Amino acid sequence: MAIEPSLRPAIGYAPLKDFAHVVHLADAPLVLLAVPSLPVANARELIAYSKANPGKVNTASTGNGTYTHLTLELFKAATGASLTHVPYKGAAPAFTDMLGGQVQTMFTTTASAQPYTSTNRLKALAVTAKKRSPLYPAAPTFAEEGVPQLDVSVWIGIAVPAGTTPAVVERLSAAFNKALTLPDVKEKLAALGTEPIGGTSEAFTQYVRSDIERWSKIIAAAGIKPE
Repeated sequence: MAIEPSLRPAIGYAPLKDFAHVVHLADAPLVLLAVPSLPVANARELIAYSKANPGKVNTASTGNGTYTHLTLELFKAATGASLTHVPYKGAAPAFTDMLGGQVQTMFTTTASAQPYTSTNRLKALAVTAKKRSPLYPAAPTFAEEGVPQLDVSVWIGIAVPAGTTPAVVERLSAAFNKALTLPDVKEKLAALGTEPIGGTSEAFTQYVRSDIERWSKIIAAAGIKPE
């Protein structure tokens, strides 16, 4: 919703024109991972190390134009870190090569990273959330590391076709917001590494608008093209 129209202008839909955005359900923040052999303990040290060793740190993504790739480009633009992007076709081959040492760093969702960090095969340097993740209480946020621009999440929400009556949108929003307060829903979302958000249709629409603006600038500045 926020990325594809900037990557593929002829995609056939306009996120703000063709949809009514009902409710922002949840966010899945990302974590910056590194191989244990990389001599850095956090994002600040990675930035300094990469600048002192330009071209020596390879960073995997799950593909050109994906959230993991765009977050990497945002990180580089905000900090000047010297990281070489290596795109993969999905998370599985990226993790395989990272564990094999072909790439040294990667952004991924906290839930997908947890099996590797819990066994000390990879280490967490920082998370892209406003507050520390329960899965990584020792890993600082990027804001703590001096990079507040890295407030990034894979967001999940509900949208309906444009023209849906306001009464229906309001009814759906109320029902989903109520569901987000249920203990079992909170528990299941937490197990997936996601945080319930909720809120009004207007707030979600503004969130989508700002996300489109942010990623369109990154895509244009980095010259990212879809595979």
